[in-house]
Amino acid sequence: MRNSTAFILWVLIGSFGLLWVLADVNFFDAMQAGPSSLGTVNGEKISNEEYQSRVQYYSNAYSQQTGNSLTPEMRANYENQAWNELVNSRLINQKMDELGITVSDQEVLDMVFGDNPAPVIRQNFTREDGTIDRAAIQQVLSSNEFSQQAVALELQLREQKRQQKLNNFISAGLQVTEEEVEKEFIRSNSTAAINYVRFPYSEVSEEELNISDSELRDYYNQNREQYQREESYRFQYVTFSKLPTASDTSVIVDDVRELREDFANAENDSLFIARQGSSTPYRSAFVAPEDIREEYQAVLDLEVGEVSDVILTSNQAAILKKEAEEDGQVKFQTMSYNIQALPATIDDANERAADFEFFASEETGFEEEAESRNLELDEAFATKGNTFISGLGSSQQIMSFLENADEGDVSDVIELNSNFVVLEVLEITPEGYRPFEEVQAQVENAVKIERRKELTKERAQNLVEQYQTLDAIAEATENEIQTANNLRANATVISGAGREPIVIGAIFSLNEGETSGAIAGNSATFVVEVVEKTEADVANLDAQTRDEIRERLEQQKFQEFTSVWLDELRENADITDNRSRLLQ
Repeated sequence: MRNSTAFILWVLIGSFGLLWVLADVNFFDAMQAGPSSLGTVNGEKISNEEYQSRVQYYSNAYSQQTGNSLTPEMRANYENQAWNELVNSRLINQKMDELGITVSDQEVLDMVFGDNPAPVIRQNFTREDGTIDRAAIQQVLSSNEFSQQAVALELQLREQKRQQKLNNFISAGLQVTEEEVEKEFIRSNSTAAINYVRFPYSEVSEEELNISDSELRDYYNQNREQYQREESYRFQYVTFSKLPTASDTSVIVDDVRELREDFANAENDSLFIARQGSSTPYRSAFVAPEDIREEYQAVLDLEVGEVSDVILTSNQAAILKKEAEEDGQVKFQTMSYNIQALPATIDDANERAADFEFFASEETGFEEEAESRNLELDEAFATKGNTFISGLGSSQQIMSFLENADEGDVSDVIELNSNFVVLEVLEITPEGYRPFEEVQAQVENAVKIERRKELTKERAQNLVEQYQTLDAIAEATENEIQTANNLRANATVISGAGREPIVIGAIFSLNEGETSGAIAGNSATFVVEVVEKTEADVANLDAQTRDEIRERLEQQKFQEFTSVWLDELRENADITDNRSRLLQ
């Protein structure tokens, strides 16, 4: 140690010096602060400001449309939607950069001053006579007072034009041919009338199947892709109800009852109902007695101007006022309040949930705390990407927690529509192929279905070869001949037989008067006789219909391609999501 003293001193001096420098440049503050952005897409940042702005936009739009504020669950859905939109916009912009898609200043000017202005220009600068007020446009673009609006307008127009160019670029490779248009016209307008005999697969008995274990394993090995699983979660949870108590109902009933006298004395019932915040709006129509809801029949026994006692329905406490009576019909008003939990009840449930969460995660443990409070402990299973959870319903909040949790983690209090919930993650199963032992019952069921199809089709084909005609086949098997008229070639459902697109395709490959062989469908094997067949004539395809079909097929192709294309962009992108770390 004495021989190494000098070396140790120099190491300590160097270490202290390094710590001093790191502290001076706020290195440790930066470490504690965590990531500097909400996320990145291929290195391009997504800021918290733009994310919150987009969520706020959805929140404001919802409030304006409904008059209600967002529930926590709805906000979680909008947050997820906002994040996905920001990620997608980054990916699309990056792809446009890669393709060299740009918008020149002249193109922007053409969108403003050209013969065909952009929709936003038409919307904001059109005179009453339908012409564009170009002087007003020039004032906005040149005035300092509107400089911020002008910049925002230019960015919006430039982005719209760029997106339009990308759409045109994609559409150019998705052209619909004349042959495709004509085939679609024929499929849409060709019809057939058929007779058929149906042999359901369910008629094959269990004893006839004879499936070995090796066949099951062979099927599993050949179809493993069918048994892939997403990451999944098993968790336990407790709930704290937000539903109204008997005390809440009593308070609401008393509040409505206290309005009886004022309601009876009100000279303007519409104004009274609006001012009192009734959950039932004013109605000006007269109603026949037989059209009045059963629970509101009491209004028929009232005098004009009289108000009933409180009527309690499944979700409302109401009083009724007969406003007028004419020609055997009555006009009455309903002053009502919804039966719902009062703020004190909800606050109490929230506090109990928060108290449980603290002790379950910090002190006693989840199961022990639930037992000590006599709370019912439930267990549930969830799969990544699917927000529906049996027993709890659909919840983006729960899924967001699970996707970022570890085994043993306890959630914060999560507010759902009818309760508060706290959960603990018990097991996380990574994505991959489910083992044979786990899916053996499913494999066996699939193999049995295939075997039933094979046996049924083989028997039906033997009947076709033996008896030749549909009548003879039906008589020999004591089956009923069924009919379907005006069956279109682009249909997917056969009347009386269900969804059978493969069978319909086979029908239109037959000639009129021809009887098919055995056709294996979704739920049965069919033998079909084509009674009448009318194939559409392309000569009847006029220019307008041709354009309509082409446009529909182009839109269909575009939507299908862009959906797959965007999924591939996301799959190949380096996306970092820091929301769980920054938005606690």
